[in-house]
Amino acid sequence: MRHLHTALWGVLPYLSLVVLVAGTAWRYRYDRFGFTTRSSQLHESRLLRVAGPLFHYGLLFVIAGHAAGLLVPEALTDRLRISEELYHTNALLAGGTAGLATLAGLALLLYRRLRTPAVRAATSRGDRVVYPLLITVVLAGLTATASGATAASTYDYRLGVSVWFRSLFVLDPDVTAMAGAPLVYRLHALLAMALFALWPFTRLVHAFTAPLGYLVRPYVVYRSRGRGGVAAGRPGR
Repeated sequence: MRHLHTALWGVLPYLSLVVLVAGTAWRYRYDRFGFTTRSSQLHESRLLRVAGPLFHYGLLFVIAGHAAGLLVPEALTDRLRISEELYHTNALLAGGTAGLATLAGLALLLYRRLRTPAVRAATSRGDRVVYPLLITVVLAGLTATASGATAASTYDYRLGVSVWFRSLFVLDPDVTAMAGAPLVYRLHALLAMALFALWPFTRLVHAFTAPLGYLVRPYVVYRSRGRGGVAAGRPGR
């Protein structure tokens, strides 16, 4: 059993990271123009206008919540005089709301894909794997949030899962910290690692092409050319 825990929580995280990085580099080298969502907006846009933002913004808040919960040690919140009750209540409300928004958006995207013939026809084998996996990851995360985000919970993930997660960055995995976590936390972590390993080979890779430059680009200035679209004193073409 000790060897199994070492393989799952001491070796597998690094393997999934290697596959993520190497797979992304490989795909960029051989399928650079495949870094796309394979947009199907032309086939159906009404549901997409709701489901897309709901899923993406919900996921951004889920990622932010994971970063805060896994990277911020309990000692720091104690020094900031943030009580356990306040911390767990915030985790339940904010994390639960973000998770439900993500799940709702994902469910709408899946419904849209099944409902619209043109979108369904464009579904790839990767989509058939990613959608169920994403749903399962989100459901496991919501279950973990609901079971561990109350002050009455007997398990504090910040003394277990978070310790294991931070230990990965110093290349000294605390296998025991994760092996003692409840099943739902371990399942959530394993599913997340599987998702990261599959990431480069599915449409999820488009996340690495987010147009972040739009946030800092200068304004585009439009100048009127006068009535009729032709500037005064200048002949039109």
